[in-house]
Amino acid sequence: MAQDTGRGENGDRDRSPEEAALSERLGNLDQRLSEFRGRHVKTEQPAGDGEDKAARASAMALGFRLSSELVAGVVVGAGIGWGFDRLLSTSPFGFIVFLLLGFVAGVVNVVRTAGAGQNRRGGS
Repeated sequence: MAQDTGRGENGDRDRSPEEAALSERLGNLDQRLSEFRGRHVKTEQPAGDGEDKAARASAMALGFRLSSELVAGVVVGAGIGWGFDRLLSTSPFGFIVFLLLGFVAGVVNVVRTAGAGQNRRGGS
């Protein structure tokens, strides 16, 4: 039970002129696409791959630095507040106040590290 492929005994000669023209255009398009893909991979992959890895590593390093700045501010503020509470017996007020101050200091450090603070101070 073979299916009819639309071709007669003579193969491609039984097709209509429109089908032959469409098939030829499809073949030309396929050839041009494969040439374009070959050029695109050859020219941009070696340089783009190394730059992409470096950019990702740099972005990841900046992200770790910014997050550690924020966490460090909160931890130091909480530690100072806990110390004041232990010294002055004002439990939880010193902890809460210095925790919030540590958070603010962490956010200020993140903004300064990211460079957004320089634009506001009249860097131009």
